[in-house]
Amino acid sequence: MKSIFSEETRLQYILDVEVALADADAHLGIILPEYADMIRKSANTKIVSLTRVRELDSQINHEVTAIVRTLAEQSGEGGKYVHLGATSNDILDTAEAIQIRDSLRIVIEDLLNLRSALADAADRHRDTIMIGRTHGQFALPITFGLKMAVMSLEIHRHIERIHQMMPRICVGKMSGAVGTGAGLGPKALDIQKIVMGHLELGIEEGPTQVVCRDRYVELVAVLSNIATSVEKIATEMRNLQRSEIGEVSEAFDSKKQVGSSTMAHKRNPVTAENICGLARIVRGFMTPTFESAILWHERDLTNSAAERFIIPHSFILIDDILAKTDKLIRTLVVDKERMKENLEKAGQQIMAESVIMKLVDKGISRQDAHEMLRNCTMESLESNKDFKCVLKEKKVITQVLCDEEIDQCLRPECYLGTTGKTIDNILAKYK
Repeated sequence: MKSIFSEETRLQYILDVEVALADADAHLGIILPEYADMIRKSANTKIVSLTRVRELDSQINHEVTAIVRTLAEQSGEGGKYVHLGATSNDILDTAEAIQIRDSLRIVIEDLLNLRSALADAADRHRDTIMIGRTHGQFALPITFGLKMAVMSLEIHRHIERIHQMMPRICVGKMSGAVGTGAGLGPKALDIQKIVMGHLELGIEEGPTQVVCRDRYVELVAVLSNIATSVEKIATEMRNLQRSEIGEVSEAFDSKKQVGSSTMAHKRNPVTAENICGLARIVRGFMTPTFESAILWHERDLTNSAAERFIIPHSFILIDDILAKTDKLIRTLVVDKERMKENLEKAGQQIMAESVIMKLVDKGISRQDAHEMLRNCTMESLESNKDFKCVLKEKKVITQVLCDEEIDQCLRPECYLGTTGKTIDNILAKYK
């Protein structure tokens, strides 16, 4: 990912666009094919060097012109046709579209890897029962496999989003200074079509001097959305690793790894915390991206400096945190016994809904059943009395449910609903 945004690779992308323009001109008979050949043979960073480009740029203070002049210097007679009819952002925005396309392909691979890691964990822990929590409190039994499956499906939706948005995002332009194509002549639309076809990009059909920046807003919004999902996964792992919960933990090399400079016992969730911190930086780019879409008339330059940070940093950080999350999940230590202990610690009160539904099956009003069980749970908690005993002392319940039915209602493994089927349905999407 870093290589895509290196200065040398960026320069090569820019040269590739200049070559595509010359080839289109030659194809349409605007310039001789041999001139396009001269330009193509010179358009690589071994010939058009960063050093020379920087030297010229320092003199004229215009990056694209520095590149054009350096390429022209090396292209013989063809040099006089370099950049014919184009404006700077025809080249820059189109080159950036190539960067974005290639970067999104890496992000898709990252997401596929993470989805696979989560799906494998979901399959492996399909029947690993644990306590579900809402508001940070004990709720109902679930399985760790369900938790992982739900996360994998969220990642799957991000893969779908990228595929859906790529035709809108990966577009270039070859339409001149204000989008009219006047400098490119009567065949401007043909030139643009050939250039973008050669570069395997879509076309900005409504250009100004730049590719319209609502496209960048969508791009960074999706990257921010991915960062949010990844932080949510990492936050869950951090919470489950808390000492008082202890149901999962990051892999820790007990022979060498140090958890704290002073507290020798510490095994901190440092990778998950790192993921969370970096994800927030990605989302932090969202506001300047919105602001950079608001340009005067056919364009100004207020977007340029910001985007040189936003686009590469967003992609590099997303690539990094996706790789870290993949490793976090694949090496995660799952403590099934601790999950069982916490489930037992939650008490049988968590099975109150199961009893309610059984009473409803027997003809009791749902509202009446809920109030009966609410009173039973409060009595059990306030008196520190065994919940099962409280239930069996209530004639209004024992008149409807026998001991065996009450016992069945209080078994967590018997109240998982469609958990297994939900996991299977999710995983079937990937298999």
